[in-house]
Amino acid sequence: MSDLLPQLRAIVGARHVLTGARATARYRHGYRTGSGEALAVVRPGSLVEQWRVVQACVAADVSIIMQASNTGLTGGSTPDGDDYPGGCVIISTTRIDGLHLIRDGAQVICLPGTTLYALEKALAPLGREPHSVIGSSCFGASVVGGVCNNSGGSLVQRGPAYTQLSLYAQVDVDGTVRLINHLGVALGDDPEEMLRRLENGDFSAGDVDAAADRWAHDHDYAGHVRDIDSATPARFNADSRCLYEAAGSAGKMIVFAVRLDSFVKEEGATTFYIGTNDAAQLTAIRRGILSGFAHLPVAGEYMHRDAFDIADRYGKDMFVAIERLGTDRLPRLFALKSRVDALPCVGAGFSDRMMQRIGRLLPDHLPAEMRAWRDKFEHHLLLKMPLVAVEETRALLAGLFAAGEGAYFECSPTLAAKAFLHRFVAAGAAVRYRAMHADEVEDIVPLDVALPRNMLDWQETLPPDLAAQSIHSLYYGHFLCHVFHQDYIVRKGVDPLAFEHRIWALLDERGAEYPAEHNVGHLYKAKADLADFYRRIDPRNQCNPGIGQTVRARHWGEQQEEARP
Repeated sequence: MSDLLPQLRAIVGARHVLTGARATARYRHGYRTGSGEALAVVRPGSLVEQWRVVQACVAADVSIIMQASNTGLTGGSTPDGDDYPGGCVIISTTRIDGLHLIRDGAQVICLPGTTLYALEKALAPLGREPHSVIGSSCFGASVVGGVCNNSGGSLVQRGPAYTQLSLYAQVDVDGTVRLINHLGVALGDDPEEMLRRLENGDFSAGDVDAAADRWAHDHDYAGHVRDIDSATPARFNADSRCLYEAAGSAGKMIVFAVRLDSFVKEEGATTFYIGTNDAAQLTAIRRGILSGFAHLPVAGEYMHRDAFDIADRYGKDMFVAIERLGTDRLPRLFALKSRVDALPCVGAGFSDRMMQRIGRLLPDHLPAEMRAWRDKFEHHLLLKMPLVAVEETRALLAGLFAAGEGAYFECSPTLAAKAFLHRFVAAGAAVRYRAMHADEVEDIVPLDVALPRNMLDWQETLPPDLAAQSIHSLYYGHFLCHVFHQDYIVRKGVDPLAFEHRIWALLDERGAEYPAEHNVGHLYKAKADLADFYRRIDPRNQCNPGIGQTVRARHWGEQQEEARP
């Protein structure tokens, strides 16, 4: 172990091996939850360096945590506590951010640090877009991280981020590190030469296999989400149909590249902003469109009025930052925020308080139409429809709202962009609320939940005692997929773990699956199928040990641990 740090410095350079508490803080703390100690944070600058770093860590028998942008919401790419076998080394891949468009842009190969924003930007001149747009891409999320965590995204037709085409390394039981090329690109046989060629784009169109027998996205999802009478959810992290090598691997293998499909950008789409005080009306819209329309919506995003209000007040500065600065600058903004909070001269949450004060000085960021709908309606739905389905949608909504219980308006492109952006800053607004009201808030209990496709009564009503323990219960999500984000801001003195377990019991009664799209991280216990998948792809249990509250011991110990408190 004493030789590991000098080896790592020799591989990547001394400035890219971080060991001090302040230097490593932003890598050791999750965006919303999770923290722990690390022997070092290593920042390789190439795929070959990443390969060598992994080999050195395996040989030293330290635990390995792979990390890209550290934008996850369940703490799955940061340490959780300090009890890792051999200590842990975080390998940050943000410096390895290349991509290669192949097959005339119909597909793309992304390296570990490539962000969704960078991919979206590369595809735009071709009139194409990646699996996910906006949402997590606003916060610098990586493409590989999305695949490894079964990230869902907001686009109805595409399902979770998924591919069967990847280049990855696996740590065998005996400590051998094997590089496995299932990318469908001929790169040779020597690991370092393969990685060097891939990163440099040193391959021809003839080296790229059509890979017709392997998928680069979930081809079945459109039909899957339409099955509105199924008693199972449309997508969730433990769904065995979407666990395949890198897909859903959650850091249990070392991913060097993934190959994904791109999609023709939808032109001429119209966004309908829908409001109602009757949740059953949104159910009728969802079931009518999924079962009866020839063309699926582009997106269908739900927001309860309480989530609207919290995002309005505590997400304003982030909204304006994204709108005015662009998403490409956000990773640097978050890095600066972490550095400020790590200064010994400022208190915890200083940057949040400062940004909140700045936000209050900014002019109103939301259109008058949205504010009017907020005052009128409890439930808000953003429905983005392709051009070919716009008239059909108008007819459906006009008929449904003829009696006047709800209403809708059609958004201009500018208003639509603001509405979707407001919906997506809700994910961080609860974190800001916690920072601003630390004396009142014990913690946030964040859940992402997949409800059965046939569920009609999707709106949650908490038992009175649980409702009393929560200052705010925030509901928003991907409505047509029946995936909801439920953030409970619990009062000071409430046991968040006990609260969460009560919620789990309620969800189990409803036939829900959770987590739906952010992976188990350290918040959830991995279900049997998912835990078995982890054991198969990481038999030595050296990569991200303990994920999903599994055992941390090498070779998985004698038996599976019970969930840790």
